[in-house]
Amino acid sequence: MLKRIAIIPGDGIGIEVTREAVRILDTLRAKHALPLELVTFDWGAEKYLREGVSLPAGALEMLGREFDAILIGALGDPRVPSNQHAVDILLGIRFGLDLYVNQRPIKLFDARHCPLKSRTEREVNFVIFRENTEGSYVRLGGSFKLGSEDEVAIQEDVNTRRGVERILVYAFEHARRHRLKKLCMSDKSNALPFGHGLWQRVFREVRERYPEIQSRHLYVDTLAMEMIRDPSQFDVIVTCNMFGDILSDLGAQLVGGLGLTPSANIHPGRTSMFEPVHGSAPNIAGRNLANPMAAILTTAMMLNHLGFAEVANRLESTVREAIRRDMTTPDLGGSLGTREVGEWICTLL
Repeated sequence: MLKRIAIIPGDGIGIEVTREAVRILDTLRAKHALPLELVTFDWGAEKYLREGVSLPAGALEMLGREFDAILIGALGDPRVPSNQHAVDILLGIRFGLDLYVNQRPIKLFDARHCPLKSRTEREVNFVIFRENTEGSYVRLGGSFKLGSEDEVAIQEDVNTRRGVERILVYAFEHARRHRLKKLCMSDKSNALPFGHGLWQRVFREVRERYPEIQSRHLYVDTLAMEMIRDPSQFDVIVTCNMFGDILSDLGAQLVGGLGLTPSANIHPGRTSMFEPVHGSAPNIAGRNLANPMAAILTTAMMLNHLGFAEVANRLESTVREAIRRDMTTPDLGGSLGTREVGEWICTLL
């Protein structure tokens, strides 16, 4: 069955790394006769500055109705200081399509790139599930006496039973499906007893459904320390929107940086969005310096989600081989540019 993929290159290096991801999709499509149709949309800073349009009217309905997946690059441009277009597009799609699962694998491909001494690839291999549609990112709140010395700013943190339960269930189901033994839920309920007290209560109920999985709770500050002290103790981590955002960037540094970290925004059975987690890096945009591997690994996640697991595994293995042979950009110690890394991976494929 044909799978339709919407491509949103974004801004800055997002355009460059997405170009390499698309090149690889074209290579795989030709070699394996993958039934893929790629459609590119010009949503980003250029369109916003030119037309005042970020996410066009009807875009969400069209994406949900006509596409199986969305591959999106980084958004952000210094010419739009508020980054309103990025908020409209990225959060608009996440919230508008109810993509409540943010999945961020933390996988070390080469021990040389781990800042922790004597850690092996097997010891740094876990996944973080971040609740993606609630918490502090729902943009509820306001300011009073704006700009004065008496200014008050209120930012609401929204947690619903439905939202908490469904991300916990998804994380447990992932552990069960992949025969992973350990799951850790993290919150800050000792300081946030109302919102995160809900996480505690729902966690206690949900864990009873999965007796074969060793589940435990850690406060988020303790979890951050434990990720550095001994990352091998984790298989699956599940937490709220803000903590998941922070912890996954911490995890990225365990594997070699943001240039190696993919992510998925998922609603099971619906159109889902896939994005590398790094920013648009306008300081190096257009210089052929950006690491495209996060975008390529994100592509592998997307292919796996679409049912092409064998091809996805081969693509991930090819990235691993490129890292092993130092066929990388300078951030990983290599001497290749963005285009050259993409070309090398396509050739090996």
